[in-house]
Amino acid sequence: MEVTNTLGRRKSAVARVYMTKGKGSITVNDRDFKEYFPTSTLQYVVNQPFALTNNVGEYDITATIDGGGVSGQAEALRLGISRALCEVNPENRATLKPLGLMTRDPRMVERKKPGQKKARKRFQFSKR
Repeated sequence: MEVTNTLGRRKSAVARVYMTKGKGSITVNDRDFKEYFPTSTLQYVVNQPFALTNNVGEYDITATIDGGGVSGQAEALRLGISRALCEVNPENRATLKPLGLMTRDPRMVERKKPGQKKARKRFQFSKR
């Protein structure tokens, strides 16, 4: 089987995913994904597409992730894996799409406005 190349994004994180037929190893930035994502919640997020499509242990994943925080990177990787699974077998789309795994989450950080402390928070108002 040839290499399937896909891209996943979330907030400012970008994950380039390369999927090949294999034994189920996931490598992120030349490290094992369990070392890269230490919490069980993030590991669950990364494995979610495989569990839902009954493909656990069938494909090897090599990914390079840039930018963002840890949870954004995990969700970017999840989107990349979901897209790769759909490229290999189009029937997987029917399983993943209703659960929202094929949709790029459009929510981004709101910009800070001038004259305010943060995006929405304002400085304390003094009437007198």
